[in-house]
Amino acid sequence: QVQLVESGGGLVQGGGSLRLSCAASGRTFSGYTMRWFRQAPGKEREFVAAISWIGGITYYSDSVKGRFAISRLNAKNTVYLQMNSLKPEDTAVYYCNADPRLWNIATIHLMAGNDYWGQGTQVTVSS
Repeated sequence: QVQLVESGGGLVQGGGSLRLSCAASGRTFSGYTMRWFRQAPGKEREFVAAISWIGGITYYSDSVKGRFAISRLNAKNTVYLQMNSLKPEDTAVYYCNADPRLWNIATIHLMAGNDYWGQGTQVTVSS
């Protein structure tokens, strides 16, 4: 079975930093795009960042560009999201996503029908 397990969430003051981890297992992820999404209460799930498993190509939403950084260690099957300069509006449940689709900037922000999801980790940013 494929498992994506997020960790590293918590409560942090505005302006602070957190690093989220996503431990992936159950299959090889070559050719996959690994992504982070987030969802605040009452709002739609939104794309945050993406990285290709092979090559490490990255892409960010405008709302986090310059503040967040996605990375991965293939040998550990782990994807990270370094979150800096956090704002209260970053408060959400953050989800790890494994997308088998070919890298495509036009669709990288969209959820796919055959991708895998973690259970999510809560990030709360206080004022």
